[in-house]
Amino acid sequence: MCDKRLCSCKKRSLSSEIDPKTLQELENRFANFLTTKSTSLLKKHLSRSTFDRVKTLKSNYGSTLLEVIQSGLANPDSGVGLYAPDPDSYRVFSDLFDPVIEDYHSGFKPSDLHPSLNWGNTKDLGDLDPEGKYIVSTRVRCGRSLEGYPFNPTMTDSHYYEIQNKVRDALESMTGELKGRYYPLEGMDSTTQQRLVDEHFLFKEGDRFLQAANAYRFWPTGRGIFFNEVRTFLVWCNEEDHMRIISMQSGGNLAQVYGRLVNAVEQIERKIPFSRHERLGFLTFCPTNLGTTIRASVHIKVPNLSVDYTKFEQFAATYNLQVRGTRGEHTEGTGGIYDISNKRRLGLTEFEALQEMKTGVLAIIQQEVNLESIERS
Repeated sequence: MCDKRLCSCKKRSLSSEIDPKTLQELENRFANFLTTKSTSLLKKHLSRSTFDRVKTLKSNYGSTLLEVIQSGLANPDSGVGLYAPDPDSYRVFSDLFDPVIEDYHSGFKPSDLHPSLNWGNTKDLGDLDPEGKYIVSTRVRCGRSLEGYPFNPTMTDSHYYEIQNKVRDALESMTGELKGRYYPLEGMDSTTQQRLVDEHFLFKEGDRFLQAANAYRFWPTGRGIFFNEVRTFLVWCNEEDHMRIISMQSGGNLAQVYGRLVNAVEQIERKIPFSRHERLGFLTFCPTNLGTTIRASVHIKVPNLSVDYTKFEQFAATYNLQVRGTRGEHTEGTGGIYDISNKRRLGLTEFEALQEMKTGVLAIIQQEVNLESIERS
């Protein structure tokens, strides 16, 4: 039965028993996974006893443990290794999800509640690099799932089209600086598609972690991108989540970037109800994005600090920040430029997540300044 606290799902009539073939595949792949040297959170928390407790369960969409962990099984080098194929999976497979969530989100326990939405005063965040010496660009995004729909592995082609239509209608009603156009991926010529990918605007098929999680069903059905005329606001439809809402611009003016995002999300929510859980906040495909779903990041030039990459990562981690390459997760930095973002998204408000990112980025800039002084002396 669907937990009403978790979702208002359009339930399908399904058997609650896992079929023997799937169960045997789970047993075989789990046994093989135990022999790997994976350091993922899946490997850390999927003990034999936990596996036995959840291996026969199914969500109200028919999702099994195999759908939850198939990406991590196929990619032992995953950092996390599991996804929620539908909102109800967070309840059904809580014996696995809860310890992973607690580990990733800095001690967010099963008894904890995510706070109510609080955007705060956007103007208080200011410009992190007013002289433009270090920050190349600033980007703030959030994910949103539409209430009543599953996630990629259990979506039908009809789901993709329904979501796209709702998202497009909401976005094309925007005015002012947010006014723009929606471009469906279906029918988009390859030259335009590649140009948008190269400009870091458009997502693309081929991420092996999402591929193994079965996130590319019916590709490119129901996928698309919306962006405004000056390209400071864009929305991805049906990529990893139903919606990825993104605000960005050159330089370090976090207040402007965040303010634009808040304005956009509030306008969209008047048209589309989002899926939100009283304990986990806004629901997403990947458990790392639960809660606020906020990822606030900068592309920052720190050639001195990044010489010792291990120490650089350790320094960033003390401020709950994550270091990535400039082309996203699992990529390298280029020319001393790295992507720095907040890691915690669950158990704190939206504004607190932005403040945490701001504090850490300012500390990184100060550290780079200190190293420049040492180099000159």
